[in-house]
Amino acid sequence: MFEKFTRDAREVVHGAVRHTEETGGAQVGEAELLLALLDRTGGPAATVLSGLGAHGRRDSIERSLAEVRRRGGISGADAAALAGLGIDIEEIVARVEEVHGAGALAASGAPGARSGLRRGRRMGRRPFAPEAKAVLERSLRIALGRGDRHIGDEHLLLALLARPGVAAHILADHGVTYVLVERALEVRPKAS
Repeated sequence: MFEKFTRDAREVVHGAVRHTEETGGAQVGEAELLLALLDRTGGPAATVLSGLGAHGRRDSIERSLAEVRRRGGISGADAAALAGLGIDIEEIVARVEEVHGAGALAASGAPGARSGLRRGRRMGRRPFAPEAKAVLERSLRIALGRGDRHIGDEHLLLALLARPGVAAHILADHGVTYVLVERALEVRPKAS
């Protein structure tokens, strides 16, 4: 599959690994793929993200990712759904942090956890979390479905948005949805 990746897609994957290594995360996840896509300034995904205003809202997106990490991986949409059942996630997080310290849930391996290197963690390559592997696999299916002979960063972006997850929820909160990205890509000429 990786032989079909364009240079831009490979750089996104390498960027996600770099984000994970720099922050001491245990696994590459959706959050790191999203940050790596936002790092890019060239390629179809970067053009679409810029056009939809995501690059201009990067700080807000990073704050949203940090809040999801703080809540142990529970997205804003999940927190709202639980609030509808009478469960106050902020209260639960506050209680856990009161007992175990700030960021206690983020250190438990939440998506994109940025708790630094912990004792005993080996240096070197970080494995991809199941949700990140699913994004890579979905990017292949999306490329095939669109009739493309390559997997580009645009396919990675669509794959992040195709299913509910941390990245999809946060991007939707910032005005970037699968439908909008797909429309923007249809306007662009296809790469050969």
